[in-house]
Amino acid sequence: MKKQEKRINWIIGETFGTFLLVFFGCGSVATAVALNAPVGLFQVAIVWGFGLSIAIFLTGSLSGAHLNPSITISLVIFRSFPIGKAVDYILAQFAGAFLAATMVFLVYGHTIEGFESNNGIIRGEPGSEASAMIFGEFYPNPGGEALPEQDQRAITGPQGFLSELIGTAILALVVFTLTDKRSNVLPAWLIPFAIGITLTVLISLFAPISMGGFNPARDLAPRIFSSLVGWGNLPFSINGYGWLTVYVIAPILGAFLGGLGHRLLLSR
Repeated sequence: MKKQEKRINWIIGETFGTFLLVFFGCGSVATAVALNAPVGLFQVAIVWGFGLSIAIFLTGSLSGAHLNPSITISLVIFRSFPIGKAVDYILAQFAGAFLAATMVFLVYGHTIEGFESNNGIIRGEPGSEASAMIFGEFYPNPGGEALPEQDQRAITGPQGFLSELIGTAILALVVFTLTDKRSNVLPAWLIPFAIGITLTVLISLFAPISMGGFNPARDLAPRIFSSLVGWGNLPFSINGYGWLTVYVIAPILGAFLGGLGHRLLLSR
């Protein structure tokens, strides 16, 4: 019975925590794209960062607040996190991200429709990445506008891959370092702020290239949702297989590199 209660706590923690992260983050993108507020990359980035900090504060005691399949997988590899438990975590993370995308759509759906109507955007047709970016990610960053073919070639798949790889590696390195009980780098109450600040900085750097996801659940679950509510195949076709290589595989490899870097360099 006690084991089952703990499992429920893990599921609640990861579902609710990832929900908060994605709702705050995608909500900020929705206000920037459809309402032109907040204006500026940093303002969107800092909402993502504080959203992560708040999610960690609220759910850390329930599940440890992984909130990211890449981090969970790296913890399996480098900190012997149980594989069976990791499966629960990852499923909960995807569920939380999908629920957050649903809530963003319910809150901002009418506004998004107005944005599309005012700009001659037909949902699901070429050019509708301007609004689909509220949910999934694309390279280069559409910035609330259609991506002409020449702009799509401005950032290549390898560039997008490297952006997500490096960003996730740095994020994972920070997470592993700050949560290493041997180092005591920061007081426990400051750790969520430090991780949130790290995410803010990384998004500010890499969002112009790949929108700065660093989290397969954050990207794939809202991307699937957007496909189901009118954008059709566009979220999975505009960058070819980039939705898989750049936004799923690159973060997983990046988190592995971050965990490996901590073990080889900083854990000493």
